[in-house]
Amino acid sequence: MSEIETTPSPESPRTDPPVLDQGTYTAIREPRGAGRLELDGQWHQISPKYVASQTVQNGIFLVVVLAAVIAAWLILGHWWPWLPGGVLILTTLITQIVLPRQARALGYMLRADDLVFRKGILWQRMIAVPYGRMQLIDITHGPMDRAFGIAKLKMVTAAATTGVEIPGLGREASEALRDTLIHVAETRRTGL
Repeated sequence: MSEIETTPSPESPRTDPPVLDQGTYTAIREPRGAGRLELDGQWHQISPKYVASQTVQNGIFLVVVLAAVIAAWLILGHWWPWLPGGVLILTTLITQIVLPRQARALGYMLRADDLVFRKGILWQRMIAVPYGRMQLIDITHGPMDRAFGIAKLKMVTAAATTGVEIPGLGREASEALRDTLIHVAETRRTGL
């Protein structure tokens, strides 16, 4: 067995084996970003597909809870499983009723120095996240979100209370917003 040189000499290039690429795919899927967005200072809202996705998820949750309550009731022969099951069902139904209005209250604005995010109906919250303080910009989409063509964009800063999640963005919109935020954050990075 031959020994591999750990520190390359200035004359010879590094000849480490490609350990990181062993057993992996040969091509990576590149994001389909639509380019960078303008910092327009106008409110943007989320996709209506978010409400449809959440409605399907709430429906699945209700079916599972109802099936568990009925199974527990039939197996145990007691009525008490209906108490926690009823609370979960009632809470989910109230959430579903409020969901369309709540989704219309979500919005974000790209300003010159920060991104402003708003949410809430009764308890309204507005968060301004300076571009230079953004440390992580993450796009997540679960199976149901992928089925509806939406994603959630998450921005993390050094302060734990200013982490912002924007749900219900279209895939192209989330990728374009991510690319824009990364570009602007790199140009306005402040010392931490």
